[in-house]
Amino acid sequence: MKKLLFAALAAASIAPVAAHAQDGAGRLEPYVGVLGGWEKFNDQPDKSGIPPLGYDSITVEGVAGLNYNVAGPIVVGVEGNVAKGVKGDVDWQYGVTGRAGVKAGKDSLIYGAVGYRWTNFSALGDDSPDFHGTTYGFGAEISPADLGSSADRSNMRLRLQVDTLGNFNTFRPMAGLVLKY
Repeated sequence: MKKLLFAALAAASIAPVAAHAQDGAGRLEPYVGVLGGWEKFNDQPDKSGIPPLGYDSITVEGVAGLNYNVAGPIVVGVEGNVAKGVKGDVDWQYGVTGRAGVKAGKDSLIYGAVGYRWTNFSALGDDSPDFHGTTYGFGAEISPADLGSSADRSNMRLRLQVDTLGNFNTFRPMAGLVLKY
């Protein structure tokens, strides 16, 4: 987990130089963010092996990623994330996702994401294994430029997203702020 966090932070610190050299199509946009949310796990067993106990948790998550503006409004990207449970059954979560989206308005983004996530439950004790599986979801990053600001762009976006693990075995709404370079 520490290696994944280190790699995400290194990418976020190096990528602004590359983004500065780009313009228009082909533009790289590194970003970092902080989100908070709640996750509810089913009370049925699933392929990732999460015990059927109906766990839930409030988490705080850090994200770091890189978007690439392919052409026009089409954007693809990759994102790493680390989350800490602050209340409930989750101790730590970490993962990586690929994203594809469309820019909307002046500077907002609507996207879908697919990736892989590992979860460790504090409720199972200190030496419990990490449970893992495919994660997917969708979201929007809303720019102040599209909320009435006179600016054409903004480095800050409000992110709203919902994702799930496995075969709809969890429900995870999240909200927070993303800072792009």
